[in-house]
Amino acid sequence: MLKIGLTGGIGSGKSTVAKRFASLGAAVIDADEIARELVEPGQPALDDIVTEFGTEVITAKGELDRSGLRQMVFADPTRRKILESLLHPLIRAEMRHRADNIRDPYCVLCIPLLVETRQIDMVDRVLVIDSPERLQYCRIKQRDGLPDREIKAILAAQAKPADRLAVADDVIVNNGSEDDLYRQVDMLHKKYLQMAS
Repeated sequence: MLKIGLTGGIGSGKSTVAKRFASLGAAVIDADEIARELVEPGQPALDDIVTEFGTEVITAKGELDRSGLRQMVFADPTRRKILESLLHPLIRAEMRHRADNIRDPYCVLCIPLLVETRQIDMVDRVLVIDSPERLQYCRIKQRDGLPDREIKAILAAQAKPADRLAVADDVIVNNGSEDDLYRQVDMLHKKYLQMAS
């Protein structure tokens, strides 16, 4: 089965692209979704996070305080690396497991940090969603309502667009309308089906 690694910076439009692929019948495995499942109450990964970062990253309901943890790790690159070392191997293993059980012609592995975590070996092709940083910034601000300094820290921690584009087999430029974005996805869907057959 053909494995497509979908990546791009925060606010580039990865989720919209992944949803479009899914609506066309492609199997989509989302690293962020798996990460959320891994840190649900009762999961071993949540216990590991508490051991490393303390109970202040847990809400009164016993859930992970995502916002608090995000602020903590983006303020301190060492702590971010620790969090990544706890979660990334688990996410990677679960993605492999799910991909091994798919029988579709191709699947899309949505991995925001594909380049940063050097997971290119997991996929056959890399699809990069490229979007101007000013648009990413506006989308993050509108969607998440984060303070400017936090948005800047997140953008600074991610791979540079040139680094992503250097490993891309396919590129979708997301700087126009949603219809334009969908057209690009639809063309790639046809291409991937042909390649898979």
